Amino acid sequence: MVGNAALAAMVEHHTVLYSDLADPVALLRSPAGQSALARYWPYADAARARPLSQREIDPYSALMAASMPLVADEILDSYSLARHSCLLDVGGGEGAFASAAARRWPHLKLKVFDLPAVAQRARRQVAASGLADRVAVYEGSFLADALPLGADVISLVRVVHDHDDDHVLVLLNAVRKALPPHGVLMLAEPMSDTPGAQAMGDAYFGIYLWAMGSGKPRSADRLGELLVQAGFERPRSLRNFMPLQTRVLLVRPATVANRVDPE
Repeated sequence: MVGNAALAAMVEHHTVLYSDLADPVALLRSPAGQSALARYWPYADAARARPLSQREIDPYSALMAASMPLVADEILDSYSLARHSCLLDVGGGEGAFASAAARRWPHLKLKVFDLPAVAQRARRQVAASGLADRVAVYEGSFLADALPLGADVISLVRVVHDHDDDHVLVLLNAVRKALPPHGVLMLAEPMSDTPGAQAMGDAYFGIYLWAMGSGKPRSADRLGELLVQAGFERPRSLRNFMPLQTRVLLVRPATVANRVDPE
């Protein structure tokens, strides 16, 4: 464990969660967004449409990049991108997942979409990795802005469970509009119905997201319901080695004849 930098980063980060849990009654009484964990993750309150400074986003962005090796290979091993030409990673942070995909699939073009302050970090990291000619970084909010077009596979890695249902539907609708008819969405995150890991999916992430003030752990079936509501087919759950850390759903846009758009 000491030699695993990704795991060590997550363990060290938990001091923030423990500070909130030191007085659970106060945490229950505090308004959403007032906890130490919510301040550590400033985009948790998605209703606040305001610019974020580098100082606000640096700690969480660095943590997500440092911990990405825990799940990147799990996701890339579960589905081959050999037949795809372009991957768009939405909420892609510093570009860690996109960079891992670029190294795995040399033919692949890549795009990263995230908030402006995060995108600035991504450009620096992509350039430092020597991938600036293959990874394009786009700025915006997936709750307000259209996603870049041109990708035939879109990934949502550890993004959906951080948001409440109404924001998830906005995000999934944006993804569906950005995908061509033959495109696919990879949705990867820990899920609450994972056999043998129910305590991790339900108890741990339930407490963590409660403290954060946004989002919820969801089962694969619940995610499937939201995907169908946003105009996708029923998702397929892919096999991977360590579903405790992440599970992967693969889903295609529904045909026009079968699509039920939300009112």
